[in-house]
Amino acid sequence: MAIIQLSETLINQIAAGEVIERPASAAKELIENALDAGATRIEIATAGGGKALLRVSDNGSGMDAADLELAVRRHCTSKISETLEDIRTLGFRGEALPSIGSVARLSIASRRRDSAGGHEIAVAGGKIAHMRPAAANPGTIVEVRDLFFATPARLKFLKTEKAEAGAITEIVKRMAIAFPAVRFVLSGSDRTTLEFPATGDDHLARMAQVLGKEFRDNAIALDAVREEISLTGFAGVPTFNRGNSAHQYAFVNGRPVQDKLILSAIRGAYAETIPSGRHPVAVLSITLDPALVDVNVHPAKSDVRFRDPGLVRGLIVGAIREALARDGSRAATTGASDMLRSFRPGFQPNSQRPQTAWSAETSPSRPYQPTTGFGERPQASFDGLSMPTARAEPQFSPQPAAPEPNARYPLGAARAQIHANYIVAQTEDGLVIVDQHAAHERLVFEAMRKALHSKRLASQVLLIPEIIDIPEEDCDRLMQHAAELSELGLAIERFGPGAIAVRETPAMLGEVDAHGLIRQLADEIAEWDTASGLSAKLEYVAATMACHGSVRSGRRLRPEEMNALLREMEVTPGSGQCNHGRPTYIELKLSDIERLFGRS
Repeated sequence: MAIIQLSETLINQIAAGEVIERPASAAKELIENALDAGATRIEIATAGGGKALLRVSDNGSGMDAADLELAVRRHCTSKISETLEDIRTLGFRGEALPSIGSVARLSIASRRRDSAGGHEIAVAGGKIAHMRPAAANPGTIVEVRDLFFATPARLKFLKTEKAEAGAITEIVKRMAIAFPAVRFVLSGSDRTTLEFPATGDDHLARMAQVLGKEFRDNAIALDAVREEISLTGFAGVPTFNRGNSAHQYAFVNGRPVQDKLILSAIRGAYAETIPSGRHPVAVLSITLDPALVDVNVHPAKSDVRFRDPGLVRGLIVGAIREALARDGSRAATTGASDMLRSFRPGFQPNSQRPQTAWSAETSPSRPYQPTTGFGERPQASFDGLSMPTARAEPQFSPQPAAPEPNARYPLGAARAQIHANYIVAQTEDGLVIVDQHAAHERLVFEAMRKALHSKRLASQVLLIPEIIDIPEEDCDRLMQHAAELSELGLAIERFGPGAIAVRETPAMLGEVDAHGLIRQLADEIAEWDTASGLSAKLEYVAATMACHGSVRSGRRLRPEEMNALLREMEVTPGSGQCNHGRPTYIELKLSDIERLFGRS
């Protein structure tokens, strides 16, 4: 078969298959062109999810007749000249406009600020019409109609109009976060108008516009530098999370990207702090020398390749973890709002009351596997103790009463324990409700993690080793990582083909359900055991052990024990959530309580 030269129209249609995958792709390219032109106001209008109409208007530098002639031709651009080593603009390939014109009806009207009049050019299905004069304001208006009319097969792969309109909205949101000094307006017959006024240099204000005002109250500032790479932005506290990763935004030299390396680094930074199936909220901006990153990986320019990916990942993980350790222990402000919504004045009718009473054994917050507790005997001896009371009259005491903890502490002074699981503490301006098991689980984990990075954890030798029968393949996996487990204070030996002997357990855990712990560790190692071995997962193993050795739900605590737990939480990083990402406490301000009773 003879080799032939493809026509220019067919070449553009092939390129359009990569560059313009859907209406949102076209919107992204046109908005990038407007930003590269220095626009401070960009208006986007759509109809039919962008398939029937997509119009992008800007007040940028505009183009003259000669520029318009070249703009609709392939590989014509004003943004690069000789090299790809120093790309500082969003667009640079010179493919977007000719690709759109090859599959749709495209018209461009533009005028330079120093020009007396504007010009317009049109392209339909790859055919370029003659240039003509046009009345236009300074800037550019690009209008795309009947997208993919020239390639009907592509239309079959598009989603519903609502879904395509939503994809365009997401593109506009990402661009708005990246460029807070630009005003964005998104309107059309297929949507309600969305407007993001310019916020200048206040990036957090723009993020609040896009992500909601709750993000401002639950965000931690990031500012880190490693070698020639800087990272800025904001990361949400772990308890402020979402059901998907759509609220994670990453930018490289101002370019919105959806890079797997960056998203993976965000997941790694929040490991052991986010519940399974939940995702953190974060906005990251990476700035580095353009020569250290390749943005020419894919025509859509949403993927990048770093010259030193390990350095970038380490910077992201380290910066977020440092921020969480510094300021991530507070609970999300949405927790109090959710609790307020659950309250209703007065009593519930019988028909609305729960059918079964609450119990520690059936609560969703119960430990993974109930055990005998944190090294203590059954707490029946506490039943006779009097619980803290709100009564103010003096009570007889054979010894001077210990001074009461000051309510000025961040988590206040313990006032009561309810349902043998929740501590109620009074703060200076409200109250705090603490889940005792979740809180102590976090404290134990942080102590284990701190010791893990300094020395081998202290262990206690069992008088009689515990023998656990498990499948032979699980025994093999555990014994491959016996040395790493020993660093955590868990000493195991092989005891026949299908059994493990536990000789030492971590001292800080007290009495441990060795059977449950070994079986859970075997299951987890089977799930994520890789060539990197268990060493990369030691903190995860420490979290599992902490859960098996924490104060159990259902244990009665003395007032001094409750206050000691509160004081330790105040000085422990990450104490706002347990190892599984659930909140350890909820704070309710006095003003919220007064609003419940109609006093405000």
